[in-house]
Amino acid sequence: MTKKLLLKDVALLAGVSEMTASRALRGAPDVSQKTRIRVEEIARSHGYVPNRIAGSLSSQSVNLVAVVVPSLNSFVFPEVLSGISAILKDSPLKPVVGITGYDVEEEEEVIREMLSWRPSGLVVAGLEHSEATRKMLQQADIPVVEVMDVDGDPVGHCVGISHLEAGRDMAELILSRGYEQIGFIGTKMPQDFRARKRFDGFVDGLAAQGMNLHDQELYSGDSSIETGRQLTSSMMRRNPDLECIYYSSDVMSVGGLMHCLAEGVSVPGDVALAGFNNLQLLKGLPLEMATTDACRRQIGERAAQIILQARAAKSDMGPVLEVLRPTISLGASL
Repeated sequence: MTKKLLLKDVALLAGVSEMTASRALRGAPDVSQKTRIRVEEIARSHGYVPNRIAGSLSSQSVNLVAVVVPSLNSFVFPEVLSGISAILKDSPLKPVVGITGYDVEEEEEVIREMLSWRPSGLVVAGLEHSEATRKMLQQADIPVVEVMDVDGDPVGHCVGISHLEAGRDMAELILSRGYEQIGFIGTKMPQDFRARKRFDGFVDGLAAQGMNLHDQELYSGDSSIETGRQLTSSMMRRNPDLECIYYSSDVMSVGGLMHCLAEGVSVPGDVALAGFNNLQLLKGLPLEMATTDACRRQIGERAAQIILQARAAKSDMGPVLEVLRPTISLGASL
């Protein structure tokens, strides 16, 4: 385990007193800009986070669990939060949420600010972080759980699914249904690392059976039913012989279904559709959509359980890596 960096270590590296380093990190006006910048850069590059809990509380933590997610606009991360909240409900700990907008630099700032208040644990979505963020997570003297993804190098505890395998599994299923002219529509590319991994796994799964994507649309904006409808319309105009479309999210696949219903296109007779996440919004549609259940609530529950276990075990608990297995629902659209 990486030795926790203390304020005195930052001061030593910067060649200033501990008091000067503290004042520099607080932005005190009597510290020169040159000194402040040097101290801040050393703190950042070594993953040191100032402690904003004052005086006698400085060695303690607050009963909050920081939860850092890319967005609350979709239905995906609220289910993770529901799982975390359900487990923490009967404990002294309560979740507090930070939003990164799929931006690694914003994630760095959000995590730095949250850690400065010394929470009792931190849950963060994903494995891809800036180098400064990784160092902060390594230095954090609290349980840190990265969630949603296991395709990478976790800092410590990790709970999620393999998005590469999820993409490969869907490719195998689609090919087993006899489809050959296959398209992919994805959003938040390339900021959403997990969606990109599903795309890569999907392409790999097709290639393993000698097939290539017939068309693709990697859209940089957010998922929405309207966007799914528009991109489906464009792809089907370009490719009248298209047989199947795999979407990076259920929200987009619902938009695809809306386009087909409006244009009199039979699903799956004329074109098959499949999404990802098994969102609640699929319930009640005129057609049961093919999708993959990504275990979102279970991931939140396990992350909270690990934080409670690690907190009880103090330093006696090693890193946990828990890989959940997503399940595909064939529905009636494939």
